[in-house]
Amino acid sequence: MSKLDLEWLKVFDEVWQTASVSKAAERLGIAQAAASTALNKLRAHFDDRLFERTALGMQPTPHAQKIQPALREALAQIERARASREAFVPERATRRFRICLTDISEVVLLPRLLDHLGRVAPGVQIETEIISGASSRRLEDGEIDLAVGFMPQLDAGFYGQTLFWQNFVCLVAQDHPRIGARLTRKAFSAESHALIASSGTGHAIVDKTIARAGIERRVAVRLSSFLGVARIVAQTQLLAVVPRILGEILSTQEPVRLVEPPFALPDYAVKQHWHARFHADDGNAWLRRTLAQLFGGRRPAP
Repeated sequence: MSKLDLEWLKVFDEVWQTASVSKAAERLGIAQAAASTALNKLRAHFDDRLFERTALGMQPTPHAQKIQPALREALAQIERARASREAFVPERATRRFRICLTDISEVVLLPRLLDHLGRVAPGVQIETEIISGASSRRLEDGEIDLAVGFMPQLDAGFYGQTLFWQNFVCLVAQDHPRIGARLTRKAFSAESHALIASSGTGHAIVDKTIARAGIERRVAVRLSSFLGVARIVAQTQLLAVVPRILGEILSTQEPVRLVEPPFALPDYAVKQHWHARFHADDGNAWLRRTLAQLFGGRRPAP
C-alpha cells in the first residue's frame, strides 16, 4: 500500500467541498489531470471509489464519509504546524481566506475589503459563501475562517467581536404617491410590503418587534435575499424594511429613498465570529484586525 501524500489529502478535501474534480483543481491551482491522478491514487490506497458522479456532482461514498473527519483533522494539524513556523506577512502572503457572510455584507463590506487587500496584501484571495445552518460547523472544522453577520446561535468555543451597530429604515420608491417625508403607523399598515428572509442579518428582530406591537403588514412578496429589493421597490409601490447601511447604498443605485419607521426598532450588532481553534493563527488574526480597522465603530443614526 502506498503512503498517503499531502497533496492527495488536499484534493480529497476540495472535492468534498466542491463536489467537482475540476473545481477542486482550480482552487488548488493544479491541472485537472493532476487532481484526477491524485484521486485515483487515493482510491487505490483506500480500496474504495470515495466519490461517485451524480446529478449533484461528485458525492462521497459511505467510506469517504467515514474517513473525512480524520483526513480533515490531519490537514488542519499540518496547517497549524506550518503556521507556527511561518509568520504571516501580508505583502508576501498568498493565502486564500474563506468568509461566510450575508448578502448585505457582500454588497456593503466586500468592495472596501477587496480594495484594501489589493493595496496591502495583493496575493491574498477571498472566497465567500452565504451564512447558513452549517456555518457554525464549518467554522469549527476550519472550512471557513470567519463569519460576519448577526449569529446569536453561536455558543461555547466561538469568539465574537462587534464590528459596528446597525438599525433599520423603510425603503420606498422615490416617487411613491402616498408616502412623503414621514411615515405613520396607519400608512405603514396600509401599504403593501416586500419581506426579506435572509439568514445572519438580524432581520428577525423586525418581525418580532412588529408582531409584539400588534402591527399588521400586507405582504405582497417574500424575498430570499436583499439583492433585488431596491429594483423591486423602485418599480412598484411596495415598502421594505432594510438595514440602514444597506439602504444608504441602495439609494445611490436606484430611484429609492429612506424613510424612518413610525415606531422604534432595536439596534443590533454586526459581528465577526471565529472558532477558538484558530484564535492564535497569525493569518486569521490579521484578517480580523483588518476588518475591525476598516469597519469598526460605526453607530446607527439616531
